Amino acid sequence: MRVLVAEDDPGLRSVLERGLREHGYIVDAVVDGDEALTYLRSYAYEVAVLDWRMPNTTGIEVIAKMRGRGDRTPVLLLTARDATEDRVEGLNEGADDYLVKPFSFPELIARLSALQRRPPLTLAPVLICGDVSFDPITRMVNSGDSTLQLTAIEIGILELLLRRAPAAVTRQTIAVQVWDDEADPVGSNTIDVHVGRLRSKLADSTAKIETVRGFGYRIVPA
Repeated sequence: MRVLVAEDDPGLRSVLERGLREHGYIVDAVVDGDEALTYLRSYAYEVAVLDWRMPNTTGIEVIAKMRGRGDRTPVLLLTARDATEDRVEGLNEGADDYLVKPFSFPELIARLSALQRRPPLTLAPVLICGDVSFDPITRMVNSGDSTLQLTAIEIGILELLLRRAPAAVTRQTIAVQVWDDEADPVGSNTIDVHVGRLRSKLADSTAKIETVRGFGYRIVPA
């Protein structure tokens, strides 16, 4: 899943970017609120992680502009301000959750996962289709009693299809949400190759990836 990180501290930004990638996220990391707004206009994110105090445009101002144009992307606000009135202000301005620095990385991951389960996603913690299940926290995929060995790209595709099921997902959306540079798989057979490998690993399961001709893919119970 694609996540936006806006943090002006280069050390913390690097830690967030590296840690989120290790947990299977596609990460766009930016240095200030203005750049965050540019990215939010260009991409659809599952969640945005915004620092409160950034140069030029603050995290709170980014949220206000997002909500003003109808962008309901879930936002986790990072800040060193831990007074009750600060938390109330952040939430009242449109943040979905609030995390005080310093924080533990496992807590950040848990909060991001919780935000992804909120409406409009309205998903159970474990994503299921047929006998295939995917746990976003552990990144483990099971088919019945067996654990499937999938690559990071295959897990990204499967997670996206499970989150959007029963709807079909366009090839462009797959490219944007699963690849760092969405231009790489677009216009080539890269997506088809990875979907084909994923299909072969799901062959003994009761979940099936269908091709929607001229559009993309969807996952359904076999």
